[in-house]
Amino acid sequence: MVKAVSDRALSVASFKVMDILERANQLSANGHEVNHCEVGQPGTGAPKLVAQAAVDALNSGTNVLGYTDAFGLLPLRQKIADHYTTKYKDLKQAPLTSRIVVTTGSSGAFLLAFTACFDAGDVIAIASSGYPCYRNILSALDCDLAHININHEFKLTACELRAEVEKRKETPDAKQIKGLILSSPGNPTGAMLTPDELKELCEYCDKEDIQFLSDEIYHGITYGKQESTALEFTSNAIIINSFSKYYSMSGWRLGWMVIPEHVVSAINSLQQNMFINAPTVSQTAALKCWEDETTAELENHVAKYRLSREIILKALAKLPGLDQEKIAPADGGFYVYIDLGDENTAPGMGSVAMCSAFLEEKYVALTPGIDFEDPSTELGDRRFRISYAGGIETATQAMERLATFWPSWIDRVKQAKSSSQDK
Repeated sequence: MVKAVSDRALSVASFKVMDILERANQLSANGHEVNHCEVGQPGTGAPKLVAQAAVDALNSGTNVLGYTDAFGLLPLRQKIADHYTTKYKDLKQAPLTSRIVVTTGSSGAFLLAFTACFDAGDVIAIASSGYPCYRNILSALDCDLAHININHEFKLTACELRAEVEKRKETPDAKQIKGLILSSPGNPTGAMLTPDELKELCEYCDKEDIQFLSDEIYHGITYGKQESTALEFTSNAIIINSFSKYYSMSGWRLGWMVIPEHVVSAINSLQQNMFINAPTVSQTAALKCWEDETTAELENHVAKYRLSREIILKALAKLPGLDQEKIAPADGGFYVYIDLGDENTAPGMGSVAMCSAFLEEKYVALTPGIDFEDPSTELGDRRFRISYAGGIETATQAMERLATFWPSWIDRVKQAKSSSQDK
């Protein structure tokens, strides 16, 4: 019997946070109370009106919930178009329903956008720190990656991109950058580009013929700073969003793209062949996402995220020896990203070991930075992410447990450094 597994599949790294979730679930099954601060999944379900709309559709007796247009239900695309003209006041061009694609989550959008825009061997820029599935999907498609380090504000701006582009132009035989994918607010950092920074980035990508993919799935979850969409500054970017985060519908597998005219035909063909259409019951239910009652419910979630964020930042500020300058700003989303620094790590005692020990000893699941950093560097074993999507009680208990764990971790690091010096 032939048991073939492609080299492409074997080359794709696992999504480490899901491995951590698996171990956390094992501990829960063994009777331990685990605080889940590893996954970026809201602790709330879908909004009430959305859930009820799905039930009504399933029980209607007349709605067969069959195939939709490849780009999705027209009324839903119109709702998305209206959302942009309502939320963002200075759009370069108001999105047309013909350029809105309802996708199978943002993951489906990534695959459609990558295959529509890039060929094997093309160089795509990603941030380090950044969402690991960008790297893993692009690698599976045989694209080359340009990992660009974030700056001291935990951001990738036009300045960092320009430096990488100029370096490649000056290097004989170096491939030039074909595309950039970037999230703002970022995962894992929570850092958000200012409107001026996003404008400059869009203009630079247009100038250098770099296809910009703006991942905006954390829009709506911000804490006092102004969020902007790339649609305000360019008509060439691909905008990716999702119903998973702000709309609290992660398992419904629903997202969307706003795409420029030059990729409409390609993405239509790819969607027809890869997915046919996003789940029809999810699309039908999502029509209720912009009702006043739904918005009030979702804004209540954001208020809880804000409180959880404050709980975590205050707790981190009390940890002795943790440099507060090495904590990302957490402008949006529901993550805090921390760099332990050299002072709180030792050989074999980095964030991977810390997160593992914290889970096994205190039953709190965090995500080490190896998921989010350039694999060729050591940064991944120095940084870690705390998700506060799970609720106020989870955040509070997790930080109480961290306060009791931290002194023992520092002692272990000191002992490891001492042993290393003695050798």
